[in-house]
Amino acid sequence: MFPFWHVTLTVAGEPVSEPEIRLALDHLSHDHPFLLSGRYGVDRAEVRYWEEAPDAGTVASLALRLWDDHKASSLLPDWHVVGVEVVDRDTFHTRGRTPLAPVSLVGVAPF
Repeated sequence: MFPFWHVTLTVAGEPVSEPEIRLALDHLSHDHPFLLSGRYGVDRAEVRYWEEAPDAGTVASLALRLWDDHKASSLLPDWHVVGVEVVDRDTFHTRGRTPLAPVSLVGVAPF
């Protein structure tokens, strides 16, 4: 069994309607069962989720492919990855103990 890593993936591109991106992120949450939360605007989205893998490099590689791999099945817009953060479980939980940095917002919400 491999360790879990927390991933924050940020994508951006040409604007789409808010209902379109919200629906797409809802679809993605069903396609990718470890999705914790998503935030979105008309031209960008951020998703946070857990990934199980042997190391951070493997997780980063998987994260870079996530949007494209689910584009058709989740009706995701043709956006591109503009940011990826991968942290181990201990780092994630340490951040949650600081009052200035909320860990995550459960569900999908606008920025």
